[in-house]
Amino acid sequence: MKFLIASDLHGSFYYAKQLKKAFEEEKADKLILLGDIYNHGPRNPLPKEYSPQEVADLLNGLKERLIVIKGNCDSQVDTLISEFSFIEDCVLVSGGKTFFLTHGHVFNKDNPPATRFDGVIYGHFHTGFIEEKGSIIYANTGSLSLPKGGTPNSYIILEDGKLILKEI
Repeated sequence: MKFLIASDLHGSFYYAKQLKKAFEEEKADKLILLGDIYNHGPRNPLPKEYSPQEVADLLNGLKERLIVIKGNCDSQVDTLISEFSFIEDCVLVSGGKTFFLTHGHVFNKDNPPATRFDGVIYGHFHTGFIEEKGSIIYANTGSLSLPKGGTPNSYIILEDGKLILKEI
């Protein structure tokens, strides 16, 4: 199974459209969003084409192929415009490897989960990377709409236990 994993849309309809296009072009089976879907957050500027309702409408159309992790900027009111659930964390098995997926504000490479996984995939920090620390792979999807530290607007493909960081 092929997964497209992305994070930190922060209400950008422009990047939501780019994400949908990438999802279709990648021919991924599932789209996994690692949180911060609609709200831009108090420390971030408004992203390009900020329109949370239009983002919700687009994502609602993908609900059958969507898994959404709750981020620190997601609130219960977000569920009122969403036809999908926000879950706390997720575990995937791909290519015989177990991956823990989370937003990143609690668990990340500096604060890993106590349970051992082959990989930890998260967002939150808006800086895309894939690196190995010990025998564990840590990957950050970056941010679709508000990348930081000179990193590009990015997402991750997970297929057969392999991770690839790609620009949107």
